[in-house]
Amino acid sequence: MLRKISLGTLGLSVGGILIIVGFVAYALDNATLNLVGFFYGFPLFLGGLALKANEIKPIPFSQPTEPSVLLLREQQATVTQNKIRKDITRYCYGQDAHLDSALSYLGLSPSDDERPVVTALRETEINGAYALILEFDSPSIQISGWQEKHEKMTKYFGPGIEVKITLVNEDKIELAVITDSQ
Repeated sequence: MLRKISLGTLGLSVGGILIIVGFVAYALDNATLNLVGFFYGFPLFLGGLALKANEIKPIPFSQPTEPSVLLLREQQATVTQNKIRKDITRYCYGQDAHLDSALSYLGLSPSDDERPVVTALRETEINGAYALILEFDSPSIQISGWQEKHEKMTKYFGPGIEVKITLVNEDKIELAVITDSQ
């Protein structure tokens, strides 16, 4: 639940309300509420602004997950698959993009302008195995660049994982992180 709430928006809202309370209290000559409004309202508001400036929004699911796939997730999903899904479906702060460190480690992010961007994700079943599919917008790195990193990706995402790379169209790549059924 808290993963879906923007801390920046929360700070701006609560801080803004406290600032307004402080101004109203000042006009009504209520020193206690005036101090609460100013001493708590301004820092919360400024903190909310700082968080909002560094906020990365959650990545949406491109299609709803079927109940049978949810059951398969509970039975087969690895720690890595769950971590990826949870990390990119929440608000993040202080990062350049979702999965930026993973893409840099894999050599798929030569610069900020060339970094592939996760646009959506979905969960499905592939040959009886749970699969987490990440949809990337990758105009700078072609399918051949992704395929060169296939072995490194398989090792990076850990044991019990199979990686499948699919070209959807010229700039769209799908990276399927599949539970190894063997």
